[in-house]
Amino acid sequence: MRERTTIADIQAKKRARTKISMLTAYDKPSAEVCEEAGVDVILVGDSAANVIHGHETTLPITMEDMLLHARAVARARKRCLLVADMPFLSYQTSVADAVLSAGRFLKEGLADAVKLEGGKTVADTVRAIVDAGIPVMGHLGLTPQSVNQLSGYKVQGKDADRATAIVEGARALEEAGAFAIVLECVPHELAALVTAQVSVPTIGIGAGPACDGQVLVFHDLLGLGRGRTPRFVKRYAALMDVAVAAVQRFKADVEAGEFPGPEHGFAMDPEELKKLQALVD
Repeated sequence: MRERTTIADIQAKKRARTKISMLTAYDKPSAEVCEEAGVDVILVGDSAANVIHGHETTLPITMEDMLLHARAVARARKRCLLVADMPFLSYQTSVADAVLSAGRFLKEGLADAVKLEGGKTVADTVRAIVDAGIPVMGHLGLTPQSVNQLSGYKVQGKDADRATAIVEGARALEEAGAFAIVLECVPHELAALVTAQVSVPTIGIGAGPACDGQVLVFHDLLGLGRGRTPRFVKRYAALMDVAVAAVQRFKADVEAGEFPGPEHGFAMDPEELKKLQALVD
């Protein structure tokens, strides 16, 4: 068995110019797929609110929901670095609340690190969490928990002023002790600039190829769903179609009396069956 991936391993990949792979997982089966495929980092994303619970945004998911998902993933995790998203209002209310929430992810959720959204405004919070011995991954650009403030899911940093704020946010996160930074939905040129400006790894999603790594949502990658996917998603399979076809075959077999067959059932010992028939008669 390979040794468990550490934060030092992830940071060494940037220095070696070796790309980092990260996928979301929300339960034991998806974590097992990530493990067997050799992904570097599993993110228990607050995108579970959308993908698993059917919400339109990530805002409704709770700490208890996220801890449940984290524990399920942790039971399957053997090698991957396990990072858990801190949900909305688990770190914005106060630094003390943030440290406590982050600690719960390590103590109860069995994660290795946490991820939170924001730049300079959360730098003090990141520093306090890191000072408590809890590794932090940052998140800049399109920050889904701020969807209402951003007036929707839009590319961020398209003009010089907003791009500068993202660069400054990345520097602030690095100075506060973040070990890596997710860059979501920013122009490729900006992502390349940020990646060059900070010594910690950048992991992109809709941020172009210059980032030190890439992350996608598990269900998007595998085509486990219907509807339009974001432009930056590459679907590597169409498992929704495979699953629907399998269930249709099951339904047809049931209706035709072909399932279950003799090979799918259990039989009583003939002598015991005779006794049963005698008792019933």
